[in-house]
Amino acid sequence: MSTDWAAVYEATYDDLVRFLYRLVWSDDRAHDLAQEAFVRALRHEPEQPRAWLYSVARNLARDEARADIRNRRHLKLVQAESSDRVAEDAEQEMERSEKREAVRRALNALSERDREALLLWDAGLSYDEIAEQTGLSRGAVGTTLSRARKRLVEAHRTGEDENVAHL
Repeated sequence: MSTDWAAVYEATYDDLVRFLYRLVWSDDRAHDLAQEAFVRALRHEPEQPRAWLYSVARNLARDEARADIRNRRHLKLVQAESSDRVAEDAEQEMERSEKREAVRRALNALSERDREALLLWDAGLSYDEIAEQTGLSRGAVGTTLSRARKRLVEAHRTGEDENVAHL
């Protein structure tokens, strides 16, 4: 059976990039990894392209994280910041950055299973697809998502409370 890759791409790409962004926290890398997942899919012709793409994308993101950890051990990272921004733009960017960081901290506070289930659901996968990716039964997906959402809200609240306490 031949897969209509144009239709799969159209239906999946944006959700796949959003899923990857929450794993690598870089828009450019998320797009690159999504493209790589599609390239690999074209070589393999999987039976369930959408689920296969998410699985490959998750593995690519994990591989990249491992490589990043190895590189950090051997390299000193140098960051140069531009101070040419207008104060208002810098303040808005700082607020956006703080919000992204708060979400990142809240997501990182979750167990890997909860985080993965939430990210897959947010990416638009069905309960059956989430079950296949996570190894949960279909019936456990809803329960896991419900509990994970509550834990995410609580982790976010706790992070905000800690920020206020430090001020």
